[in-house]
Amino acid sequence: MQYLTGGNGAPRCEVVSGKGDGASYEFTPEQAANAATISAVGTSRGMPERAVAIALATALQESGLRNITHGDRDSLGLFQQRPSQGWGTEEQIMDPAYAAGEFYKHLAKVPDYTRLPLTVAAQRVQRSGFPDAYAKHEPDATLLAAALTGRAAATLTCEGRPGATPNGGPDAVRAALVRDFGRGVLPSAATQMRAGDSTSTAGSPDAASATAAAPSPTTPAAHDVTVPVRPGTGSGADSEASVRRRGWELAHWAVANSSELHIERVTYAGREWVAGGRAGAWRTPADGGAGGGRTGLSHVRIVTGQ
Repeated sequence: MQYLTGGNGAPRCEVVSGKGDGASYEFTPEQAANAATISAVGTSRGMPERAVAIALATALQESGLRNITHGDRDSLGLFQQRPSQGWGTEEQIMDPAYAAGEFYKHLAKVPDYTRLPLTVAAQRVQRSGFPDAYAKHEPDATLLAAALTGRAAATLTCEGRPGATPNGGPDAVRAALVRDFGRGVLPSAATQMRAGDSTSTAGSPDAASATAAAPSPTTPAAHDVTVPVRPGTGSGADSEASVRRRGWELAHWAVANSSELHIERVTYAGREWVAGGRAGAWRTPADGGAGGGRTGLSHVRIVTGQ
């Protein structure tokens, strides 16, 4: 199926099924960035893919994946949470990372939520006047969750937005990574210095401990952010499949944020996405995908335009 939202002329994003069954979902860069935050906050809390799908379906119903400043009574934000009902202050609720965290905190308290029908699990958290409304978003949310958690590789694309943006650049990318995934997503300053790299990482306080990796010979250091792929802990965490999944989670996050953060290129596992190309253009890079082996799975390279 295909479900079109937006339509305002902005560069489009699309997620397709990794099963080859033709299912797809088309949406806007704003929606993509919010969906990426929701997913990253969930996986960083150790929530399973099913929880991410429930959260995405809920946000699709409540706000259309837009961080809106209005709603029924005092409802606000992606999940239409209400300050008067103890969800947080207005400022907190309008922070997508905070709002997603609150949703997951409540979802985790629902007994056996992964085994419940999606609309039932969502309703146990939201207590909406329309308890069956979430079900219609399950196919799209499931596609998004598979891509944004990294299970379905190279399935999320955006056209990107050419030209500079005041929110863009490598420091903004680092800050956004830390905001969504937590401090551990990037190496510490101490690790950076032990490696002999003194590249400056001025930016937000959270991002200040992060580092950009060494550039390629053709790209200035200031425009590169290289994110190490660190799979989770537990049985099988170091398997190639686990590493690839984490890598594609980070790569898809970067593409979803490409318009907002002026990201022009994302490379992982011998595949490359370039802003301005046709949607769906994950492709083999000009070097023939030399970084597609085991070594090439160890990091995601993000190149910004400023």
